[in-house]
Amino acid sequence: MSTHSYNPAVDAKVPFYVLDDDHAHPENSTMLGFWIYLMSDCLIFAVLFATYGVLGRSFAAGPTPQELFDLPLVALNTAMLLFSSITYGFAMLAMMKQQKGAVLFWLLITGLFGAAFLGLELYEFHHLISEGAGPQRSAFLSSFFVLVGTHGLHVTVGIIWLLTLMVQVARFGLHQANQRRLMCLSLFWHFLDVIWIGVFSFVYLLGVLQ
Repeated sequence: MSTHSYNPAVDAKVPFYVLDDDHAHPENSTMLGFWIYLMSDCLIFAVLFATYGVLGRSFAAGPTPQELFDLPLVALNTAMLLFSSITYGFAMLAMMKQQKGAVLFWLLITGLFGAAFLGLELYEFHHLISEGAGPQRSAFLSSFFVLVGTHGLHVTVGIIWLLTLMVQVARFGLHQANQRRLMCLSLFWHFLDVIWIGVFSFVYLLGVLQ
Protein backbone atom coordinates (compact mmCIF):
# COMPACT_ATOMS: atom_id res chain seq x y z
CA MET A 1 0.00 0.00 0.00
CA SER A 2 1.37 3.43 -0.94
CA THR A 3 2.14 5.79 1.95
CA HIS A 4 2.39 8.85 -0.31
CA SER A 5 0.02 11.69 0.58
CA TYR A 6 -0.89 14.62 -1.63
CA ASN A 7 1.00 17.81 -0.82
CA PRO A 8 -0.48 20.79 -2.73
CA ALA A 9 2.66 22.85 -2.27
CA VAL A 10 4.84 20.20 -3.93
CA ASP A 11 2.63 18.03 -6.12
CA ALA A 12 0.91 20.96 -7.85
CA LYS A 13 4.25 21.85 -9.44
CA VAL A 14 4.59 18.46 -11.13
CA PRO A 15 2.55 17.92 -14.34
CA PHE A 16 0.24 14.98 -13.85
CA TYR A 17 1.27 13.44 -17.16
CA VAL A 18 5.00 13.29 -16.35
CA LEU A 19 5.93 9.78 -15.22
CA ASP A 20 8.98 8.53 -13.45
CA ASP A 21 10.35 7.02 -16.65
CA ASP A 22 13.41 5.50 -15.03
CA HIS A 23 11.14 3.10 -13.14
CA ALA A 24 8.18 2.83 -15.51
CA HIS A 25 10.25 2.27 -18.67
CA PRO A 26 13.79 0.91 -18.12
CA GLU A 27 16.05 2.00 -20.97
CA ASN A 28 16.94 -1.50 -22.18
CA SER A 29 13.32 -2.65 -22.32
CA THR A 30 12.25 0.51 -24.16
CA MET A 31 14.92 0.15 -26.85
CA LEU A 32 14.28 -3.58 -27.19
CA GLY A 33 10.57 -2.95 -27.62
CA PHE A 34 11.26 -0.31 -30.25
CA TRP A 35 13.59 -2.62 -32.17
CA ILE A 36 10.82 -5.23 -32.17
CA TYR A 37 8.45 -2.62 -33.59
CA LEU A 38 10.95 -1.73 -36.34
CA MET A 39 11.28 -5.41 -37.25
CA SER A 40 7.50 -5.63 -37.61
CA ASP A 41 7.60 -2.57 -39.87
CA CYS A 42 10.31 -4.29 -41.92
CA LEU A 43 7.90 -7.17 -42.50
CA ILE A 44 5.19 -4.77 -43.65
CA PHE A 45 7.47 -3.12 -46.18
CA ALA A 46 8.88 -6.49 -47.28
CA VAL A 47 5.33 -7.59 -48.15
CA LEU A 48 4.69 -4.32 -50.03
CA PHE A 49 7.96 -4.63 -51.96
CA ALA A 50 7.13 -8.24 -52.82
CA THR A 51 3.65 -7.21 -53.98
CA TYR A 52 5.11 -4.53 -56.19
CA GLY A 53 7.64 -7.03 -57.53
CA VAL A 54 4.79 -9.30 -58.62
CA LEU A 55 2.41 -6.61 -59.92
CA GLY A 56 4.88 -3.99 -61.11
CA ARG A 57 4.71 -5.15 -64.73
CA SER A 58 0.91 -5.45 -64.91
CA PHE A 59 0.12 -2.25 -66.77
CA ALA A 60 -3.34 -3.24 -68.11
CA ALA A 61 -2.53 -1.45 -71.37
CA GLY A 62 -1.99 1.68 -69.31
CA PRO A 63 0.98 3.98 -68.75
CA THR A 64 4.35 2.47 -67.85
CA PRO A 65 6.97 3.75 -65.37
CA GLN A 66 8.99 5.21 -68.24
CA GLU A 67 5.98 7.33 -69.18
CA LEU A 68 5.06 8.41 -65.66
CA PHE A 69 8.08 8.82 -63.44
CA ASP A 70 9.97 12.12 -63.32
CA LEU A 71 13.40 11.05 -62.08
CA PRO A 72 14.77 14.59 -61.45
CA LEU A 73 11.77 15.33 -59.21
CA VAL A 74 12.15 12.02 -57.38
CA ALA A 75 15.90 12.63 -56.99
CA LEU A 76 15.15 16.03 -55.44
CA ASN A 77 12.64 14.38 -53.11
CA THR A 78 15.23 11.78 -52.15
CA ALA A 79 17.72 14.54 -51.37
CA MET A 80 15.20 16.14 -48.98
CA LEU A 81 14.92 12.93 -46.96
CA LEU A 82 18.68 12.30 -46.99
CA PHE A 83 19.35 15.83 -45.77
CA SER A 84 16.78 15.35 -43.01
CA SER A 85 18.72 12.33 -41.74
CA ILE A 86 21.91 14.39 -41.67
CA THR A 87 20.28 17.20 -39.72
CA TYR A 88 18.76 14.72 -37.28
CA GLY A 89 22.27 13.41 -36.73
CA PHE A 90 23.35 16.96 -35.84
CA ALA A 91 20.46 17.09 -33.34
CA MET A 92 21.70 13.90 -31.71
CA LEU A 93 25.25 15.28 -31.46
CA ALA A 94 23.87 18.42 -29.82
CA MET A 95 21.84 16.24 -27.43
CA MET A 96 25.00 14.48 -26.28
CA LYS A 97 26.48 17.90 -25.46
CA GLN A 98 23.28 18.93 -23.62
CA GLN A 99 22.77 21.85 -26.04
CA LYS A 100 19.02 22.27 -25.83
CA GLY A 101 18.80 25.21 -28.26
CA ALA A 102 20.85 23.42 -30.91
CA VAL A 103 18.74 20.28 -30.54
CA LEU A 104 15.54 22.26 -31.14
CA PHE A 105 17.11 24.07 -34.12
CA TRP A 106 18.21 20.89 -35.87
CA LEU A 107 14.93 19.16 -35.12
CA LEU A 108 13.12 22.08 -36.76
CA ILE A 109 15.33 21.84 -39.86
CA THR A 110 14.72 18.09 -39.95
CA GLY A 111 10.96 18.67 -39.80
CA LEU A 112 11.14 21.20 -42.64
CA PHE A 113 13.04 18.75 -44.84
CA GLY A 114 10.48 16.06 -43.98
CA ALA A 115 7.62 18.43 -44.84
CA ALA A 116 9.31 19.27 -48.16
CA PHE A 117 9.57 15.55 -48.91
CA LEU A 118 5.86 15.06 -48.21
CA GLY A 119 4.95 18.12 -50.28
CA LEU A 120 6.81 16.81 -53.33
CA GLU A 121 5.28 13.36 -52.87
CA LEU A 122 1.76 14.79 -52.70
CA TYR A 123 2.52 16.86 -55.80
CA GLU A 124 3.60 13.71 -57.62
CA PHE A 125 0.45 11.84 -56.55
CA HIS A 126 -1.76 14.74 -57.63
CA HIS A 127 -0.01 14.94 -60.99
CA LEU A 128 -0.36 11.20 -61.65
CA ILE A 129 -4.04 11.16 -60.70
CA SER A 130 -4.76 14.24 -62.83
CA GLU A 131 -3.14 12.43 -65.77
CA GLY A 132 -5.50 9.48 -65.32
CA ALA A 133 -2.85 7.32 -63.64
CA GLY A 134 -4.60 6.78 -60.33
CA PRO A 135 -4.35 3.65 -58.19
CA GLN A 136 -7.42 2.10 -59.87
CA ARG A 137 -5.86 2.30 -63.36
CA SER A 138 -3.74 -0.87 -63.15
CA ALA A 139 -2.23 -3.36 -60.74
CA PHE A 140 1.13 -1.64 -61.24
CA LEU A 141 -0.27 1.69 -60.10
CA SER A 142 -2.22 0.13 -57.23
CA SER A 143 0.91 -1.47 -55.79
CA PHE A 144 2.90 1.72 -56.45
CA PHE A 145 0.48 3.98 -54.59
CA VAL A 146 0.21 1.57 -51.64
CA LEU A 147 3.98 1.17 -51.26
CA VAL A 148 4.92 4.83 -51.67
CA GLY A 149 1.85 6.02 -49.77
CA THR A 150 2.61 3.76 -46.81
CA HIS A 151 6.10 5.22 -46.62
CA GLY A 152 4.66 8.72 -46.83
CA LEU A 153 2.26 7.92 -44.00
CA HIS A 154 5.21 6.81 -41.86
CA VAL A 155 7.00 10.10 -42.60
CA THR A 156 3.86 12.00 -41.57
CA VAL A 157 3.77 10.13 -38.26
CA GLY A 158 7.49 10.83 -37.83
CA ILE A 159 6.95 14.58 -38.28
CA ILE A 160 4.10 14.60 -35.74
CA TRP A 161 6.32 12.66 -33.32
CA LEU A 162 9.18 15.10 -33.97
CA LEU A 163 6.99 18.14 -33.23
CA THR A 164 5.76 16.50 -30.04
CA LEU A 165 9.33 15.90 -28.90
CA MET A 166 10.25 19.50 -29.69
CA VAL A 167 7.53 20.63 -27.29
CA GLN A 168 8.73 18.14 -24.65
CA VAL A 169 12.36 19.23 -24.96
CA ALA A 170 11.44 22.93 -24.94
CA ARG A 171 9.37 22.55 -21.76
CA PHE A 172 11.26 19.90 -19.79
CA GLY A 173 14.78 19.89 -21.24
CA LEU A 174 17.08 17.02 -22.18
CA HIS A 175 16.44 14.72 -19.25
CA GLN A 176 17.00 10.99 -19.61
CA ALA A 177 13.49 10.13 -20.76
CA ASN A 178 13.54 12.76 -23.52
CA GLN A 179 16.95 11.58 -24.65
CA ARG A 180 15.62 8.05 -24.92
CA ARG A 181 12.65 9.29 -26.96
CA LEU A 182 14.96 11.21 -29.26
CA MET A 183 17.05 8.07 -29.79
CA CYS A 184 13.93 6.06 -30.67
CA LEU A 185 12.83 8.67 -33.17
CA SER A 186 16.36 8.69 -34.60
CA LEU A 187 16.10 4.94 -35.30
CA PHE A 188 12.67 5.42 -36.85
CA TRP A 189 13.77 8.34 -39.04
CA HIS A 190 16.88 6.60 -40.36
CA PHE A 191 14.81 3.45 -40.94
CA LEU A 192 12.49 5.46 -43.20
CA ASP A 193 15.53 6.80 -45.03
CA VAL A 194 16.76 3.26 -45.76
CA ILE A 195 13.29 2.18 -46.91
CA TRP A 196 13.07 5.15 -49.26
CA ILE A 197 16.43 4.33 -50.83
CA GLY A 198 14.94 0.91 -51.59
CA VAL A 199 11.84 2.55 -53.07
CA PHE A 200 13.91 4.90 -55.19
CA SER A 201 16.13 2.10 -56.49
CA PHE A 202 13.57 -0.69 -56.93
CA VAL A 203 10.52 1.31 -58.02
CA TYR A 204 11.69 4.49 -59.72
CA LEU A 205 15.18 3.78 -61.03
CA LEU A 206 14.58 0.23 -62.23
CA GLY A 207 11.16 1.22 -63.52
CA VAL A 208 12.64 3.88 -65.79
CA LEU A 209 15.62 1.79 -66.89
CA GLN A 210 13.66 -1.36 -67.80
